Amino acid sequence: MDVRTSGARAAEAHAPGAEPPDGGQDPLSTVGDPGGAPDAFGPHPDELPDGLVVADETGLVTCFNAAAARITATDPADAIGRRLEVALPLEDLDGRRWWALTDPYGGLAIRAGQPERNLLLPGGREVLVSARYVRERPTGPVRRVVVCLRGTEARRRTERSHAELIATVAHELRSPLTSVKGFTATLLAKWERFTDDQKRLMLETVDADANRVTRLIAELLDISRIDSGRLEVRRQPVDLAAAVRRHVQALTAAGHTAERFLIRVRGPLPRLWADPDKIDQVLGNLLENAVRHGEGTVTIDIAPAPARPVAEGPAEGPTVERTAVTVSDEGPGIPEESMSRVFTRFWRGSKRGGTGLGLYIVKGIVEAHGGTITVDRARGGGAEFRFTLPVGTPAYLA
Repeated sequence: MDVRTSGARAAEAHAPGAEPPDGGQDPLSTVGDPGGAPDAFGPHPDELPDGLVVADETGLVTCFNAAAARITATDPADAIGRRLEVALPLEDLDGRRWWALTDPYGGLAIRAGQPERNLLLPGGREVLVSARYVRERPTGPVRRVVVCLRGTEARRRTERSHAELIATVAHELRSPLTSVKGFTATLLAKWERFTDDQKRLMLETVDADANRVTRLIAELLDISRIDSGRLEVRRQPVDLAAAVRRHVQALTAAGHTAERFLIRVRGPLPRLWADPDKIDQVLGNLLENAVRHGEGTVTIDIAPAPARPVAEGPAEGPTVERTAVTVSDEGPGIPEESMSRVFTRFWRGSKRGGTGLGLYIVKGIVEAHGGTITVDRARGGGAEFRFTLPVGTPAYLA
């Protein structure tokens, strides 16, 4: 028997003038062009990101691509030419042999395949498996079984991220809602027993906790839009310097000293078109982060940034003016090993509260504007966040 490495026999079936082994459609017509080289009109099986295993009408494996070899830790030379259930021994989560259970070459003749599901490889490693039964006619005999294999790591990471998000939301909601429920129940039951000052204090606490819940819900909506690519940016002229001053005034009104903030505007700024609400969200988050986790003076620098090409290409290609905003403090800064995780979900710089979602949202907003954001160590030793935004009139107004 002529045993080839990954996908080799399948590729031979595509050679000019080659006759398909079953006298019908080419075994890999889904990934190549019948009668032509595999890469002439479609990818070679080894170029596919998912594992591909193909068995002929007798149940012998004719294709076992590189991704399948990686997922199953099986040498393609050991798989091609062997029976499907031997080359790809799968079990369901109850320990039953999968091919004996599903019987692709027997059973109901109306079956078209198997939907994707979790199965086990030898050793108990999970893999996502789907199969298609190829027939010459709807109820005819199976001429080919095409199996797709995928690793479960990416799905597990997504599920783990969703579970962490749910746990974080539940934890963050429990405290303010408990406070709201407790104070309102107390006021309703014993209204006459409290003085006006006590009532005001309770109501102010309820109002603050309600605002906290509102902010959390807004964060969740932002994350949903960012993850799905549906974050809308409604561009208007924005005065960045005025926006920064407005946020600093709010922080000083909240009890921080005015001397703690230093605003530096360098040179005439180009006119910026951006979503004012979302830019306020970015500035508010970065300044709150600097105040809460940093120390010393919080410095905000606003300056024109060197123009960058719209896309990589010739030096004479179109460029876009940019404005840069840098927020730095004089605190302990961010450890070098944590720099790469700052803009991920649930990262917290300290144990001083917060959901760990703010910087993830900031990055999503900046990138939705076509900008970039980075984190580094400030000259004073603290953290330094710098984001740049492209400026100029939107295309629909040009």
